[in-house]
Amino acid sequence: MRQNTPLEVLIERFSALPGIGRKTAARLAYHILDMDKGEAMALGQAIIAAKEKIGLCRECFNLTDTNPCPVCASSDRDHKLICVVEKPQDVAAIERMRSYKGIYHVLHGALSPLNGIGPNDIRLKELLTRLSGQEEVIMATNPNVEGEATAMYAAKLLKPLGVKVTRIASGIPIGGDMGLSDEVTLSRAIENRREI
Repeated sequence: MRQNTPLEVLIERFSALPGIGRKTAARLAYHILDMDKGEAMALGQAIIAAKEKIGLCRECFNLTDTNPCPVCASSDRDHKLICVVEKPQDVAAIERMRSYKGIYHVLHGALSPLNGIGPNDIRLKELLTRLSGQEEVIMATNPNVEGEATAMYAAKLLKPLGVKVTRIASGIPIGGDMGLSDEVTLSRAIENRREI
């Protein structure tokens, strides 16, 4: 039996990435083979460096190469305001709008009983333990069934602690993904948040 060629292995690796089908994987593989060897090596080194140097912030659980991350370490941020998101890409999307000045908490998922994801599988417990003098928690989970369930569950846990809990306003379509939303849509959603 013939072993896979390096090209076939490269295509297979690319097609394992989310949103990359076999045709796109092949196009990427051929593009890399057309690159200058130095550029291809630099790409490989960038991937290795990212895997080795990027981890989770010990406070907000966002991706970072410093601990705590620059947002958590900043004295210019409003530490009384926490925006709770599902994944690190959501932090990047909100930061692109340049108007939110609070800090974050990344859950790394959303409640999904059908997929076996319960409260202990996301970073809700860590959110509760880091609360100290916060005045408001903005639930900025995705506007889908799982995101809504997560926001409601978190609100039930947070309200007895005396913190104001708000939900981002409409503007992001139901079933949408925060990381794919534009800055204007995200800005309106944050500005028009509502208490839950």
